[in-house]
Amino acid sequence: MERAFLFGLDGVTEVLLIRHAQQDRDLNGPVGGFRDPPLSEQGREQARMLGEALSTVHLDAVFSSGLKRARETAAAVAAHHQLEPNVIEDLREIEIFRDMPPDQTALQFFGRELLRALQFRMIDERSWDVFPYTEPSHDFRKRVVSAVEQAIASQRAERIAVVCHGGVINTYVAHVVGSPYDFVCLPTHTSVSVIAAGEGQRVLRSLNDNNHLHTGDVDLRSV
Repeated sequence: MERAFLFGLDGVTEVLLIRHAQQDRDLNGPVGGFRDPPLSEQGREQARMLGEALSTVHLDAVFSSGLKRARETAAAVAAHHQLEPNVIEDLREIEIFRDMPPDQTALQFFGRELLRALQFRMIDERSWDVFPYTEPSHDFRKRVVSAVEQAIASQRAERIAVVCHGGVINTYVAHVVGSPYDFVCLPTHTSVSVIAAGEGQRVLRSLNDNNHLHTGDVDLRSV
């Protein structure tokens, strides 16, 4: 049983898949404006709390997508371990509406009725391919899986942190558990999911832990 779940074996790497902290964005604004926003004030506090929570956990390396919200979050983690985050550009989020005019909002471009219909389809079908003018789901999964595997293969390590995005985490977890869907969970900001990697296997150990944002009277959890 231990071998099936990669417990107690040599050469197994723990991969902490971490969603970035809350970003400062306007979802009702032009699509070009929400692709690479920085962290919000709350997000910076979330990143600080995440870094402190992981400060006593041994990390061999920290990886990040190239987007600001992931790089800022990764820096808050890496600083406690005297590490510099390694940027892997293919860890970036799904390029939703990438072929739309960047100065238009989704509401302006699609209209209220079609946009609402697309949102209902997404809930039902759980596929990025519902949205037109968006990076194809197959292409997204291919680059995400390759990017995470690149991080795992980059060095022989006991534990690495991969700071990325909700869509990225969903896609890699779906790959590990064999789900055809693009969505299997709702990763909250700075949540930590753990994958074990070794002996040609990938095993999901835990999903969406955000308890570090809820301490005493402070609750900074957000989606």
